[in-house]
Amino acid sequence: MTAARGGLLCPITMGLFLQSLFLLLLLLGSCLHPAAAFPKGCYPSEEEGLKTFRCSNAQLTEVPRDIPNDTNKLYLDFNQIPFLPRDAFRDLPLLLELDLSHNAITRIESGAFQGLAEHLHSLDLSSNRLVSVSKDAFSNLKAKVNLSDNPWLCDCRLQELIRAVELAADSSGGIVCDSSTQEEHVGKAFLQLIADTDFCNVYKKTTDIAMLVTMFGWFAMVISYLVYYVRQNQEDARRHLEYLKSLPSKQRRSEESSTISTVV
Repeated sequence: MTAARGGLLCPITMGLFLQSLFLLLLLLGSCLHPAAAFPKGCYPSEEEGLKTFRCSNAQLTEVPRDIPNDTNKLYLDFNQIPFLPRDAFRDLPLLLELDLSHNAITRIESGAFQGLAEHLHSLDLSSNRLVSVSKDAFSNLKAKVNLSDNPWLCDCRLQELIRAVELAADSSGGIVCDSSTQEEHVGKAFLQLIADTDFCNVYKKTTDIAMLVTMFGWFAMVISYLVYYVRQNQEDARRHLEYLKSLPSKQRRSEESSTISTVV
């Protein structure tokens, strides 16, 4: 009887054990699943009470899509991201800090930071490959922006951008002219230059001069054509009159009248 009871308990115990093991595996799977969805090299954490998502040096070539939408701090630094498309961060309404430094960003589409205007207070775009960016890309953004260590083209467009954003503290000196409409500006800090030079006025004056030169060129071409036309007609008329003089008198008088009428 005892042996029979022991034989009955053994399968029951084994069944309970397997069921518990199965539930444990399901629990572990549900816990690990979100992490498995993250790009390689990315992981969530909590820093100073803020939800952080780190993808530093993760060899990314685009902004990840599976970022938790309750993220407060996002680190995408030291990657190979080449550009920021429209609505790249629209699903991150609670984002406070965004670090995109040390990437290969050359272009920022208008609306790339759409949805971040209310909360974002820090945006790091330093050490990228930005040459020229429209101020519209930062429309309504209140964050302090770091634009240092980029190969900037110093012109009216950069001047408008600088005046449209709030620069991060101690970053203004790092905005240096890698190229410029005026060669003597290359290698100089842009904020020092715009203290004495209005690049947009210089551009306007250059445009006005170009328009005047173009108009003068067209006017000179028209005058030249008119002079040529008059001289050509005069030469033709002179030749025709010489021809008429060589004709008999009666025929000559008739054609002289016709020639004079045509010239008049």
